[in-house]
Amino acid sequence: MTDLTGKNYWVAGGSTGIGLAVVKQLRKLGGTVTVLSRSKASELDALGVQHYAWDATTDELPKEWLPEALHGVVYAPGTINLKPFQALKPELFRQDWEVNVLGAVKILQASMRAMKKAQGASVVLYSTVAVGTGMNYHASVAAAKGAVEGLGRSLAAEWAKSQIRVNVVAPSLTDTPLAAHLLSTDEKREASEKRNPLGIVGSADQVADATLFLLQETSRWITGQVLAVDGGMGSLRPL
Repeated sequence: MTDLTGKNYWVAGGSTGIGLAVVKQLRKLGGTVTVLSRSKASELDALGVQHYAWDATTDELPKEWLPEALHGVVYAPGTINLKPFQALKPELFRQDWEVNVLGAVKILQASMRAMKKAQGASVVLYSTVAVGTGMNYHASVAAAKGAVEGLGRSLAAEWAKSQIRVNVVAPSLTDTPLAAHLLSTDEKREASEKRNPLGIVGSADQVADATLFLLQETSRWITGQVLAVDGGMGSLRPL
């Protein structure tokens, strides 16, 4: 892996789950990390991470939070509202849109100039396997994450001349606090494992590994992609 000493990264939603796993890996490689999230994880102080309280649904981003140059932005906030379509009120669709899409828009618009100054920056957004694979009860989150994929591809094209790469990671069910209710019993976990071609529920670290690859120079010729990190869930049907 690349030494990231002297490089600056923003991780939105970096106090829990996949975001926190990304923060730990960035710090392990020497990167300077700022976390933007509603609450501050106790682990962040020990990691030597700057934290700003920020809510994706309400808050703008002050310019003074930005470093001179920003080498990477990771947007990790997400939602899981899994209900039959008729039970998904418009308010839930709006909530999923605000957290997953508009929050990312705020972060990226605020950080664009600092990323340009880095002369080689990388953005990683998160989608879900449910966008490319129709799944029951995923209408709201799949609609929002589908917009994230479109946003990522559009910005990858628009920002290519500025040497800013934009990619999207699309996991299947991952063992994080956000998904805890889906894995809260042995029976639920076993059923989830059986649905996955590799028989595995993903971990935050596994998704973070893919994220770190996309943030580093080793992926410098990769942009505008949606990378499935899903145990084959979106593409395989083993017999």
